[in-house]
Amino acid sequence: MSGNEPKRQEQLGLNWGQVEESRRQYGSNEITRKKAKSFGRRYLESFGDPTIKILLVVLALNVIFFLRNFDWYESVGIAISILVATLVSTMSEHGSQVAFDKLMADASRTKCKIWRGNVLEELPVTDVVVGDYVKLQAGDRIPADGILIQGNLEVDQSALNGETKEAHKTAAPYLQKPTERRRNLLDPHTLFSGSVVCEGEGILWVQYVGDATFYGDLAKELQIEDQESPLKRRLADLAKTISKFGYMGAALVFCASLFESIGLDNHFVGAAMLAHVSDPYRLLGDLLKAIALAVTVIVVAVPEGLPLMITVVLSSNMKKMVKDNVLVRKLVGIETAGSLNILFTDKTGTLTEGKLSVASYLNGDGTELDTPRDLQAYPNIWEMFYISSVYNNSSQLGHENGRPAVMGGNSTDRALLEFAVSGGLPQEKSITVLSTIPFKSENKYAAARIAGDWNTTLLKGAPEKIVSRCRYYYDMSGKKREFTAELSLRRKMKDMSSRGIRLLALAVSDAEVREKTSFPELTLIGIVGIRDKARKSARDSIRQVTGAGVQVVMVTGDGKDTAAAIAREIGLVGSRDPECAIMTSDELNRLSDEQVKRILPSLRVVARALPGDKSRLVRVAGEMGLVTGMTGDGVNDAPALKKADVGFAMGSGSEVAKEAGDIIILDNNFLSIGNAILYGRTIFKSIRKFIIYQLSSNVCAVGISIVGHFIGIDTPITVIQMLWVNMVMDTLSSLAFAGEPPLAEYMEEKPKRREDKIINRYMASQIGLAGGYTMLLSIAFYKLPLLQNMFRSAPDQRYLLTGFFGFFMFSFIFNALNARTPRINLLANIWKNKAFLGIMGMTFAIQLGLIYLGGPVFRAYGLTAKELAFVILLALSIIPVDLIRKIWLRRKSSKEEIARFL
Repeated sequence: MSGNEPKRQEQLGLNWGQVEESRRQYGSNEITRKKAKSFGRRYLESFGDPTIKILLVVLALNVIFFLRNFDWYESVGIAISILVATLVSTMSEHGSQVAFDKLMADASRTKCKIWRGNVLEELPVTDVVVGDYVKLQAGDRIPADGILIQGNLEVDQSALNGETKEAHKTAAPYLQKPTERRRNLLDPHTLFSGSVVCEGEGILWVQYVGDATFYGDLAKELQIEDQESPLKRRLADLAKTISKFGYMGAALVFCASLFESIGLDNHFVGAAMLAHVSDPYRLLGDLLKAIALAVTVIVVAVPEGLPLMITVVLSSNMKKMVKDNVLVRKLVGIETAGSLNILFTDKTGTLTEGKLSVASYLNGDGTELDTPRDLQAYPNIWEMFYISSVYNNSSQLGHENGRPAVMGGNSTDRALLEFAVSGGLPQEKSITVLSTIPFKSENKYAAARIAGDWNTTLLKGAPEKIVSRCRYYYDMSGKKREFTAELSLRRKMKDMSSRGIRLLALAVSDAEVREKTSFPELTLIGIVGIRDKARKSARDSIRQVTGAGVQVVMVTGDGKDTAAAIAREIGLVGSRDPECAIMTSDELNRLSDEQVKRILPSLRVVARALPGDKSRLVRVAGEMGLVTGMTGDGVNDAPALKKADVGFAMGSGSEVAKEAGDIIILDNNFLSIGNAILYGRTIFKSIRKFIIYQLSSNVCAVGISIVGHFIGIDTPITVIQMLWVNMVMDTLSSLAFAGEPPLAEYMEEKPKRREDKIINRYMASQIGLAGGYTMLLSIAFYKLPLLQNMFRSAPDQRYLLTGFFGFFMFSFIFNALNARTPRINLLANIWKNKAFLGIMGMTFAIQLGLIYLGGPVFRAYGLTAKELAFVILLALSIIPVDLIRKIWLRRKSSKEEIARFL
């Protein structure tokens, strides 16, 4: 059917039987979306996190080897940490998916006008089938790919190619199904799904629907699996490191336990040792005891609070970002944003406003003005400009959401009308439009004959079509003068064009203008400069992002001159940049991947870009080890959004782009991307701070587990006390560190490299010192008479044990101050994290209460003021000890190294 000529218009339209047959043969007009993961599937997948896997193994070992004497508090603590972390993570991402689905729901409600059974009906775009005839008018979104069989249209294809300039489409001279070779955006007779009709009317003969459309072809590239984020890679490396640490400690304890049982207990007497190992029952008992001790070390070494903390910090920041119009679809997308090395960004609608507007007005004598107010200062010339812009215009003034709005027409006409009505006409004019000549790309002008208070013919069009035919011009006072400054005017026009400004000439003629005749003598009103303006915040946002060490590359479908002009305006390109900073798609495609890698650090702009260029650049940057980001709003941006480590889709963009993105910028503000980077860096720092805090306590606990059994310290902390310790270490502290504030200074640091480990030199030194120092003090508490004598004597050493319980907790509370900042001033910015102050203050108060009210349950029997002061001062000593470490590191490190500490 598709290769046959269509019926005459009065017979247009498939009957319902033909519709069903076409749908069976060619499919529906719906883009296949990856099925959204159910809550249950997301929850099960969350158990694949590397640290969760370690916790599951530890939990299994704990249950198996301690089945007889079950240490239920540790196992319950691990199980709760696993369940809470996975549940919170799943709920956060599922909530984002629900919000995203609501954002996408409006697409299915769009309708179009279809001929069915000789009747024009308004139906959902999803009902369109191959063979349908769709009526198109200004403002309609084209629902499928096909051939224009009637009419002439100006079509906005920016969602597909990123260009703001409309494409002129004419009815095909002969009708046949467009081949794959001919399905290119430049084809003058083919219309594409996702484009918008700006001007004209016509009939579309549908040839491709759904996945078979140009729009659908791009969507297929989005079916690739998500890449593993830098955070997940780093956590996987951390999991391996912790595993090695735990296994080494476990092996040491295992060997030491056997050494004690076989060697020390037998006083190294050869015969006794031989008899010991010859007794299988005694040896089996020793082996089981050694294995139990080794598993204990592995259990203690694993920071079970880490998955919960990461989930909490990501979720809490995700909620903050929603308030800032940033919707995070994938939690790890926030942290990945903080690790960006290079950001590829679309221009139209991202760095620019995404619509044309009047940028300047140039009079025939060379006077240049920029705003309606400037032009209104000259009432006579403003009146001419206003009448010319309003009455020779295919757009019209209407209302949208109760407010005046310019509707219909092409983007150039809308820009002119918006500029004119924003200034207004001082007095009412009686003007009637007698006839019009609509704009056509082959004519390059539009005309309108008007009568009333002004009887003339208004013309607007390409300067090369009009300026050379002007004998006169109106000066700024409105007087008609002989046009003698054409050469100087053209020089100014050339300068404006080099700045990416599109030029439009306005003129009048006393005689009537006919489409097929040559122009009579004209009088020039002026030259209007029109452009897609850069966003007001673009320069500041570019400065913020590049200042953070992130390379920004603008990838646009616009021409080289226009792209370069915008790049210079927003500060992306400077005078010192090399020639290769601005390249076209053709120039880029003449280079091999290896050559692209060499020039990529200097690249700032790619003009006349094709969809494949964006995907290629993302791939090449990834091969260089760079963490890549991509912003965009069009269908042509979607594949690169998907392939990038983090994709930023604009809220006003296409549905395909939103589905491909990890983060959706709801307010379309590039400045929000800078905020996302800041949030990402803050999150990564918060995770590192928590790791320092928890691993310091784990080092202490592992050390006591290894040493304690050989020096008579079997139960330094009771089961109930350990439950309280675990609650503070895992749950409360994760909430405390999750609230760390985003500081502007983080944007002055260079991005973390993809290969950077999550634990760096600074962290290792703090973990080792804090954990080792606390462990030594814990051992001294039990074994050093000087410390023991600080407490009242009792047969069961109850006051010493109470003091140790207080010291153990207070040292962790004070160490939290060390962990939260690399500064010497531990209170820096602390008031910006009220949760930290509240949680740590509450923990301190509860610990004091337990010391005096805990009784036998918490093995706490109260302390005298002197004993309590000693315990607090001893715990407080962790602060000056760590300050000495910080001062020593600062003297040995450069400012850049200090900035990268956390």
